[in-house]
Amino acid sequence: MTAQKSVLQLSVHEERIRKKAWKTVSKCSGVTSVAMDDKTGKMTVVGEVDVPKLVKKLRKICTADIVSVEVVKPPEKKEPEKPKQPEVIVNPLAYWSNQYQYHPAIYASSYCPPGGYSRVVVEEPGPCVIL
Repeated sequence: MTAQKSVLQLSVHEERIRKKAWKTVSKCSGVTSVAMDDKTGKMTVVGEVDVPKLVKKLRKICTADIVSVEVVKPPEKKEPEKPKQPEVIVNPLAYWSNQYQYHPAIYASSYCPPGGYSRVVVEEPGPCVIL
């Protein structure tokens, strides 16, 4: 089922009935958006909704008629242009010239202090302690 824009004519004379109609429409599955013009009594419902079922539910509350039903086309998605990044050319001879040299960027994140991060907790001290 595709998204539809349905315009319904409702006879709403009280605020209480208007709220019930609004609540009934918004609870229906597939409803994307709801708009209502209080002066004319027209309610616009957008979404993948079975319109006759919706009108049947609304007729339990107030008088409801279908004015028009249109198929809504989904908006076209445009691909955002990606900025061109300059190419980085690495000279392999300069990169591998001294492969045993210390590189701080490589070792900065992998630092482990001597002795590690382990901690030994002894609940009952005895004659023998293993560290």
